Amino acid sequence: MPYLDHMILIPLMVPVLLRSSDGLHNGWRVFEIEAQMKISTVLTTWFKGILVGKDIFSNRYYRSKGATLNMRERRWVLYKGGNDASSVPPEWHAWLHHTCAAPLTERAAVIRAWQKEHQPNRTGTVNSYLPSGHDSQGGRRAAATGDYQAWTPDQS
Repeated sequence: MPYLDHMILIPLMVPVLLRSSDGLHNGWRVFEIEAQMKISTVLTTWFKGILVGKDIFSNRYYRSKGATLNMRERRWVLYKGGNDASSVPPEWHAWLHHTCAAPLTERAAVIRAWQKEHQPNRTGTVNSYLPSGHDSQGGRRAAATGDYQAWTPDQS
């Protein structure tokens, strides 16, 4: 059974959905939509999903039992932790996007010496990358080197 912790999550979400149904709690609206999507995904997984496998980040990958979309089976992932699409390894990304019929073998998941360890997408967090010319980093860029000359129309 997929993610037993969701069995606890669903009853906890229902009071939030009821409280925000009057439309007065605008701050709760985003949480309500996200909760509904998560509940819908978990229910779809329970009733229509077949577990295909699990990756090194403990994400679980599913396919539909028989329903197809445009003559292709539906495939989806339940992320371990937050929804971070950058945590899908390449071998599972290929399977999710119907590039291959079956998930790639464990041999494809072997990390080679030249590969770096996965880092989550940090955009929008305090750990996001900011180049030296960014306003938060002082707003000063290094001066341009002498290898660039701007084009002007009067030079033919």
